[in-house]
Amino acid sequence: MDLLKRELAPITTEAWRQIDSEARRVLKLHLAGRKVVDFSGPHGWELGGVNTGRLKQIETAPVEQVGHAIREVRPLVELRSPIVLSILELDYAARGATDLDLDAVIFAAERIARAEDSAIFHGFKEGNITGIIEKSPHSPIDVKSSPEWPRAVSVAKEVLRLAGVNGPYALALGVEAYNELTADGDDGYPLSHRIEESLVDGSLVRASALEQCAVLLSMRGGDYELTVGQDLSIGYAAHDRTEVELYLTESFTFRVLENKAAILLRRTTESGK
Repeated sequence: MDLLKRELAPITTEAWRQIDSEARRVLKLHLAGRKVVDFSGPHGWELGGVNTGRLKQIETAPVEQVGHAIREVRPLVELRSPIVLSILELDYAARGATDLDLDAVIFAAERIARAEDSAIFHGFKEGNITGIIEKSPHSPIDVKSSPEWPRAVSVAKEVLRLAGVNGPYALALGVEAYNELTADGDDGYPLSHRIEESLVDGSLVRASALEQCAVLLSMRGGDYELTVGQDLSIGYAAHDRTEVELYLTESFTFRVLENKAAILLRRTTESGK
């Protein structure tokens, strides 16, 4: 038995297959950060931190003329999102049902995907994670109307180039911005096509954690690193006669290795709000 303890759950093989399949489908749809940053792992539950290669000097040492320093390590954060399912509903899978009510799995996958992406883009102070946006030294570029998107992306690309950051580039977009760009324009030609042409080898990525903003970042590699210990998995927590409680979990940390490799684009109104 491993830490997930799936063997203890009163769930048939057929039901587990549908649960895992639905979780993978939703996670693939919603996880955005993994599409634009470097991925290291999975390394398993045993990995508790990532070596940064740096030292933190201790000013007040117990012995004079002896330097003391602590190795800096980035600890991994563990996420867990609960899932409660009806045992009777799950048993239908063994009878041939392929349309189980797995809404709880969908909601848990959406929540944990947003939590991971939020840490990547916005940071998570309590988890010792600094996000892409807060680490960027570049002044944000305001986008006041839909037609301004192509110009704003071109300006953002030039800012990165002047900072010595080459492409290919990707544009991660919040839901509203993504919908705005993929909708047909006045000429029936979505703005997203024009932007994708300017990105050449890059791409547009829908990232719900960004909400109304967007981030243009380099995908050349070596700038951002997501380190995963236990990759996203479903484990068993408890059950009674009618329900079983599962959970979706992972352990990870995120590091910005080159802060100049991304720039924020803010969708604003004409008044600047």
